[in-house]
Amino acid sequence: MQETILILDFGSQYTQLIARRVRELNVYCEIHPFNNPPKITEDIKGVILSGSPFSSLQDDAPQFDLSGIKGILPLLGVCYGAQYMALKAGGNVTPSLIREYGRANLSEVSTDVLFQGVTKGSQVWMSHGDTITDLPQNFDIIASTDDVKVAGYKVQGESTYGIQFHPEVYHSKDGTQLLRNFLYDITGVHGDWTPSHFVDESVASLKHQLGSDKVVLGLSGGVDSSVAAMLLHKAIGANLYCIFVNNGLLRKNEYTEVLKQYEGMGLNVKGVDATGQFMDALAGISEPEAKRKAIGRVFIEVFDQEATLINDVSWLAQGTIYPDIIESISVNGPSATIKSHHNVGGLPDYMKLKVVEPLKTLFKDEVRRVGASMDMAPELLGRHPFPGPGLAIRILGDITREKVQLLQDVDHIFISGLKNEGLYDKVWQAGSILLPVNSVGVMGDERTYEKVVALRAVESTDGMTADWVHLPYDFLAKISNQIINKVKGVNRVVYDISSKPPATIEWE
Repeated sequence: MQETILILDFGSQYTQLIARRVRELNVYCEIHPFNNPPKITEDIKGVILSGSPFSSLQDDAPQFDLSGIKGILPLLGVCYGAQYMALKAGGNVTPSLIREYGRANLSEVSTDVLFQGVTKGSQVWMSHGDTITDLPQNFDIIASTDDVKVAGYKVQGESTYGIQFHPEVYHSKDGTQLLRNFLYDITGVHGDWTPSHFVDESVASLKHQLGSDKVVLGLSGGVDSSVAAMLLHKAIGANLYCIFVNNGLLRKNEYTEVLKQYEGMGLNVKGVDATGQFMDALAGISEPEAKRKAIGRVFIEVFDQEATLINDVSWLAQGTIYPDIIESISVNGPSATIKSHHNVGGLPDYMKLKVVEPLKTLFKDEVRRVGASMDMAPELLGRHPFPGPGLAIRILGDITREKVQLLQDVDHIFISGLKNEGLYDKVWQAGSILLPVNSVGVMGDERTYEKVVALRAVESTDGMTADWVHLPYDFLAKISNQIINKVKGVNRVVYDISSKPPATIEWE
């Protein structure tokens, strides 16, 4: 039985961050929409209520029946969660005279176990438009700031707490300590969620689930599918069949280099070069979602053709990870489609395969730690994320072989430069984008009218939010010169300084 902390999501931008902080403390947790909670079982040791973009005073504010949880399981309400519990118990919540957003300091801290190790004056991060002004009779204040009298409370006789700040964000200096107190001292979990524990549990579970069945897995060369392959290989050995499809949209030399790397891992991998089929399918298509769908369709056709050559295969393995799952649901039903997830969704009926997703409970950094615990090569685990559709969504507009080769050459210079200068591991994801515009330039004594490329490098933890990386000016100047001098057809290089949100990491 896996000890679990249940996080009920009321729509906060920080909900995933709460989960990440809990996982970093070696405690397993799951996020569920408040309006579709799981059944409370013995393995759930505590519950956290997230914040929300809603006000608890709105007529359409999210409502949740706490009767099966409050007073029974340890409960921590964060921001909206704290206000909601206070309001429902008969307290008062009013709109703040000034919206409380940003850094604040705790002016009063009680000796309650939740605040053990949290000092008076500790910086916290506020983000709320409402304030709890009066607590119900059996609620006690356990923390305050100069502007917020009820920064934290406890319900008498219960392990029920509310805080009006966000302990999960970096700006709350003792936030991790507070969460540790709630998890270890209040819920009493043991903290056994470690990479090696996950590997042992997963291998045992996969052996039970798959038995002697054959499994086919589409490798991409990325971290997720590679770690999924190693887990499955540990569980079922030779019954795992891996297929690595070259869609012609990979990085320069990536197809041959990745195949060679997989050979050294003992995996049974077949490489399939289907460049021609993908290029034919993409001819004349410029719309981003149409490109994604065309690539997805051809990939399934090629993959299915190869899978049918394996006798009696029963399962399709996918490298789906937890953010893929979370982004496909929301507190109001299916979330707005930012992009088509290549891992989430149904298979064509004709494939007749069951799906196994060994990584679907993990965040990206957890996937890397699991891979490291299985002694996978650091250079593979440290690879930047790369989009499923490859360079097709980094070439704005229609796709041609000439454009792909041009962008591969540009990208190779950029990525090689990051590695040579010791910058690659300091970046979450980097890439080059070919813009659908020409620019006037001068080379020698001649006027040119050639392509513009954009360079993109971001830092992130799991890709949900991202900041642009302040790469050294000297490095950018050097790379720009190399690209313009060595890649025929490019005469201008720009650097993308947009963060996510409001921009996305990819341009399409």
